[in-house]
Amino acid sequence: MSSFAFRRVKTLLATALLAALPMSGQAESFADVKPSPQQVAWQDLEFGVIVHFGTNTFLDREWGDGTASPSVFNPDKVDPDQWARAVKAAGVQYMVLVAKHHDGFALWPTGQTDYSVKASPWMGGKGDLVRMASEAAKKNGLGFGVYLSPWDRHDPRYKDSAAYDKYYLSEMEELVQNYGPLTEWWLDGAGSAGHVYDFAKYIETLRTYQPNTMVFADVALFDYGDIRWVGNEQGVVQGENWNVIDRHGQLRWRPLEVDTPLHKLHWFYSSKPDFATSLKSVKELMDNWESSVGKGGQLMLGIAPDRHGLLPEADVKRLAEFGKALKARYGDAANLAAKHATADDNVAAALDNDASTFWSAPTGSACATLEVDLGRNVTFDHAMSMERLDDGQNVRAYAVQVWDGQGWKTVAQAQAIGHMKIDRFAPVTARKVRLNILSSVGTARIREFKLFDVGD
Repeated sequence: MSSFAFRRVKTLLATALLAALPMSGQAESFADVKPSPQQVAWQDLEFGVIVHFGTNTFLDREWGDGTASPSVFNPDKVDPDQWARAVKAAGVQYMVLVAKHHDGFALWPTGQTDYSVKASPWMGGKGDLVRMASEAAKKNGLGFGVYLSPWDRHDPRYKDSAAYDKYYLSEMEELVQNYGPLTEWWLDGAGSAGHVYDFAKYIETLRTYQPNTMVFADVALFDYGDIRWVGNEQGVVQGENWNVIDRHGQLRWRPLEVDTPLHKLHWFYSSKPDFATSLKSVKELMDNWESSVGKGGQLMLGIAPDRHGLLPEADVKRLAEFGKALKARYGDAANLAAKHATADDNVAAALDNDASTFWSAPTGSACATLEVDLGRNVTFDHAMSMERLDDGQNVRAYAVQVWDGQGWKTVAQAQAIGHMKIDRFAPVTARKVRLNILSSVGTARIREFKLFDVGD
């Protein structure tokens, strides 16, 4: 074979191999991977809840085994509007309902199985909790989403992957066609080790009817999810938070969702005494919010209606208390940088409590500073920075610095900003402060730079 022919064969083989790779794997670097418009919109929601309510509620269980009789599901005061009002008071933007948990009991009158609310005494078998919850969310200005567990411990078709795929897809079609636009679809992989699902077909079906719905999935379902699990249920983002994740050489934009229950270790309501005492304090909820949303993730808080179908009064009160505390701590009125000396339009765009405007570093610069003259001496101990992510997560290192009369003093320093980054430090008093972008890949753009005197 001639050298030319040999090179030609090598070229053809290389081209064939590249063509066989998923498109997402062809990104040259993390900086090349950018979010979809739907992912950007989802990240702006910041705070959601997931509602666990079903036969487990009446049996003091966290995981049902699929043997519970539908007759145990008989709440007498179901009020999803109460749920929606309560979570909205906490600052929540969307609500996901567990329409079917691992026990296989469906909360809507599905035509695919009798193991659902239509076989229960609730509302004479005529109830549809998915519809009630979706309507309550819409009424209260919340987005609505659905959790449909792939693992089903009740249905005999689960033993036959092909038969179960048909069953799951039929239930999915009911949910995605009949309850309006969905903000999020949960693909929880719990309990599914060894089972083969046609996830490609699931997502194809979902996208047909709900093209803007964000799919939650663990990293194991890398090809099918839009957002990923944080890896714990404590409500904490560990370390630096990068939106692009590498799985076996494939790079994809997969922002974090941080799920944690309102009651420690309880996703479902329980009549046992430890349920009431497990209610998180306002401080614990604030820690969860700062350790998730405040680190560029999305907080998904679990709420659990009781056997009446209502959120316990203590939960309603705690959610309202937390919403009030969150607004007092990080609301627009608390932003000390909003009142500042005259600034040019570029700087002012990051100080205006308006996330639709942004400051931009010089085009193509690898470092830059956003400097603010507050116009008076101000004491603060927290800084909030928000990066514009439409063109990717570009900031690789930054510092928050104050002018002490002789030079710039660093009070906080890290790598990732992402959707939001809250830095806390010992109280400082200064007139001038800056966000120093020490390194960026591409042009850094900052939607908001805020200062707060939290005092804790």
